Amino acid sequence: MSIPLRAGSLGRLDVPVPSYDRSAMRTGVVHVGVGGFHRAHEAVYLDALLAAGAGDWAVCGVGTQPFDRRMRDVLREQDGLYTLVLKHPDGRLEPRVIGALTDYLYAPDNPDAVVERMASPDTRIVSLTITEGGYAVDPVTGRFTRVEPGVLLDLQPGAVPSTVFGLVTEALARRRERGLAGFTVLSCDNVQGNGEVAREAFTGFAALRDPDLAAWMRTEVAFPSSMVDRITPVTTDEDRALLAREFGVEDAWPVVCEPYLQWVLEDRFSAGRPPLADVGVQLVDDVHPYEVMKLRLLNAGHQAIAYLGYLAGHRYTDEVCRDPVFAEFLLAYMEREATPTLRPVPGVDLPAYRRTLLERFANPHVRDTLARLCAETSDRIPTFLLPVVREQLARGGDVRLAALVVASWARYAEGVDEHGAKVLVVDRLLEPVTAAAARSREEPLAFLRDTGVMGDLPDDPVFGRDFTEHLASLRRHGARATLAALGFGHENVVITPG
Repeated sequence: MSIPLRAGSLGRLDVPVPSYDRSAMRTGVVHVGVGGFHRAHEAVYLDALLAAGAGDWAVCGVGTQPFDRRMRDVLREQDGLYTLVLKHPDGRLEPRVIGALTDYLYAPDNPDAVVERMASPDTRIVSLTITEGGYAVDPVTGRFTRVEPGVLLDLQPGAVPSTVFGLVTEALARRRERGLAGFTVLSCDNVQGNGEVAREAFTGFAALRDPDLAAWMRTEVAFPSSMVDRITPVTTDEDRALLAREFGVEDAWPVVCEPYLQWVLEDRFSAGRPPLADVGVQLVDDVHPYEVMKLRLLNAGHQAIAYLGYLAGHRYTDEVCRDPVFAEFLLAYMEREATPTLRPVPGVDLPAYRRTLLERFANPHVRDTLARLCAETSDRIPTFLLPVVREQLARGGDVRLAALVVASWARYAEGVDEHGAKVLVVDRLLEPVTAAAARSREEPLAFLRDTGVMGDLPDDPVFGRDFTEHLASLRRHGARATLAALGFGHENVVITPG
C-alpha cells in the first residue's frame, strides 16, 4: 500500500527524504515557472545546499499562467514536497524526496503577495524558467517587444501586475523605494546569452513604465547568464504508478529525469549568492562557450531528430537514437555543421561530448517523447539551430543538414505524418506556421518567408535551395529515404529529383 507524500508522512517513507528542518529554512530564492525542469535542476542543487546547512536558500515557487493552477494545488496538498526519480540507462531507479520548495504562490490569487515576497530583504535571487519565447524579445532584432496583451495591460497606470515583467518590475520598484539592493534576476531557460536577454526584457519593460527605474536596474540588478542541462521528460501516469508500486510513494506529480546534471553559471550577483560551487555548480567568468555548445549540440540536436523521427513513425527520442539512419545523421549534423561554429570550451572534449549526447538521448528508460521536442518550434529553431546556419553561411560552410532540419519542421507543420496519422502541432505561432506550411506546397519558400522567425534566411540562395530540395524529398520519399539518400544508415536508396 502506498503512502501519500506529505510533511507528516516523511518518516514512514522508504526512500531518502530531506534531512533538514524545512520549517526553519528562510526563502532566499523566488522561482517563476515551476515545472519539471526546475524541480529536476535548480531545486535539486538548492536542496543539497539546505541539507549541507545553507538554510537561507529555500525556494518560493511562483506560477503566473492558467496551467500553473494544478502545480499550486499539488504542491499545496503535498506541503511543497515531490519525488525526484533518476532513471539510469541500466534500468535502475533512484528516487528521493526534494524539500527545497517550502512555499508556492499562484500570482492570479494574490499578485501583491508575490510582489512582496520578491521585495522581501530575504529574497536575493529571482530565477526563471518561462520558456525560450517567454521573454518578449524579438528573435530577429533582439529587442524587447510589448505586443503581448498581458504586457500591455501591465503597462497601464495603476495596473495590478499579472505578467512576470509586471511582478518583477514592481518588486524592484518597491526595493528601490525601501533602500534595498536589487535582487539578481537569473534566467534558467535555454536561450543563448540568457542573462543579456533577460536584461533586455526586464529593463525594456521597466523603461516603458519608468525610465529612472530602468536606469537603476541597469546598474543595481545583476542578470547572470547560465547554461543548464538535464533531460527531463513530461511526467506520465505510468511514472506515478511505478513510484507507488515500486517504492510505496503516492505522489501526484513526481519528476523523472536522467542522471546527468550540469549547471554552468556566470559568477555575477547583486545581492549575494548561495555557495553553489559546494554542490557542483560550475561558477565561471564567461558562460558563453558552454551555453553555445549546449544550445547548438544538445538542443539543436534534439531538433535535428525530432521532426524527422516523428514523421517516420517514431514517438520517443531513444527509439530514434537507436535507429542507425537517424543516429548517423545526428552525429553528422553535430560534427560537420554545429561544431565548426563553436569556440574552444574549457575542460570539454567535444568529440566525447557529442558521443555522450547520443548515449543520453538513447537512454531507453527516460522515454522522452518526440512530441515534447517538437512543441514550440518557432521559439526553439531560431534559438538553437538558426545561429548555426548563419555562422556557417558567413564562413562559407555547409548548411545542408541544418536546412533538412528546417524542412522537416515545415513538413511536420503540415499536420500529418508519413503514415497519414494526424500531428498535433503545438506552437505559440500556430496559425502563421501551419498556414505557411500549407502554402509552401505551391510556393516552396513560403515557409521561410511567412513564419516570421527566419530573418533574412529566405533571401539566401544556398539555404533556400537546400531547404526546397529537402522539403520536396520529404514529401515524395519520406524522412528515412531522404536520410539514406544522403548517405546515412545502411539502406541503399536512390532518390530521383522531382
